[in-house]
Amino acid sequence: MKVLFISPHYPDEMQDFTRGLAEAGAQIYGIGDTPRSSLPAKVQKHLRDYLQIPGLFDEEDALRRIVAAGRALQVDRVECLWEPCVVLAARVREALGVPGMSSDTALGFRDKPIMKERVMAAGLRVPKFFRVRTAAEAFAAAEEIGYPVIVKPVAGAGTADTFRADNPDELRGVLGAVGHHSEMNLEEFIDGEEFTYDTVCLDGTPVFESVAQYHPKPLEGRNHEWITPAQIVFRDPYQPGLRAGIELGRGVLKALGMGTGFTHMEWFKKPSGEVVFGEIAARSPGAKLVDQMNYANDFDIYREWARTVCWGSFDARPHRRYHVAALFKRATGQGRIRRIEGMTEIRARLGDSLVVEDLLAIGTPRRDWKQTLLSDGYMILRHPDYRECMARMEYAINKLRIYAG
Repeated sequence: MKVLFISPHYPDEMQDFTRGLAEAGAQIYGIGDTPRSSLPAKVQKHLRDYLQIPGLFDEEDALRRIVAAGRALQVDRVECLWEPCVVLAARVREALGVPGMSSDTALGFRDKPIMKERVMAAGLRVPKFFRVRTAAEAFAAAEEIGYPVIVKPVAGAGTADTFRADNPDELRGVLGAVGHHSEMNLEEFIDGEEFTYDTVCLDGTPVFESVAQYHPKPLEGRNHEWITPAQIVFRDPYQPGLRAGIELGRGVLKALGMGTGFTHMEWFKKPSGEVVFGEIAARSPGAKLVDQMNYANDFDIYREWARTVCWGSFDARPHRRYHVAALFKRATGQGRIRRIEGMTEIRARLGDSLVVEDLLAIGTPRRDWKQTLLSDGYMILRHPDYRECMARMEYAINKLRIYAG
């Protein structure tokens, strides 16, 4: 099984997906714009070969080069889990005639207005939305929807360039901040708790499902540096309070024509209990959610995904033993990390429920908290009991202090 894997090293979790492909028996041919010598060693050792191209964002040039390489290699699969290149990968598949998601289907997972049109056509609840290209269109759309509104890129990922506007003056400021985008998605603000619905699918059927909740909602965490963003993967995604979200997610997968691969969806649960679709991507989630799934189930989803896309088989049985929380800590102050407090107490309180601690070392420059959720360090912990898992997460959030200067 020859697999052409676009961007086998970035984002960082792709390194484990590359490992998963190798462990599933694939011969991996990497494609990217990074020199091979700069690839992490854990990626290089799994690659049969690697083609560096000038860039991945000149789509037509990248398409020509990747198709030529794929034909020469006679590849069996083309995979990509980095969202900006999902449509490119689909176009390569079509040109090579190999199995996998089509470019039209990929567009439905990438272009937010098209996505929402297709989901709405299936009778599922989506926020009111408009595609806007000018300020006049934006103000007209906001008046039609009613404030507050959310403005986000048509083909964005995460919360990058995503803003809330509560009135026309705020909208004017937001439009100035996103002026580098030629078009935006302007939609209804949904007041509710925010969750994920993550799957590995085989021929359109979810063979693995996971649900997580954000604490607080991502947009709040992105706008306030003092907040410690956190998220919890539920031990049992089929519990009554989450069931409507899973049913919504399954309907979305059907509406968008999902085939085989990873998906990451976000959805809202309003105080009334109504569930509302947010958005979905044909890729794995970031922000350590995949690792949390592994710790929740004591298996290797990286390898199971690879087996699914290569051989059409998902053999693992999720144990679903733990709720798993991750928290992302931001330092107080600017510059370099000078002091870390609270870890002795956290280790004593959490014991072996603390499964990952990855904090920046003393003397390391702070990360840009607006550019990476990982912030200045993160921890992952797990526990079979939900309330205890949440209590331990809150304890770690409150006890850990990182200082920069």
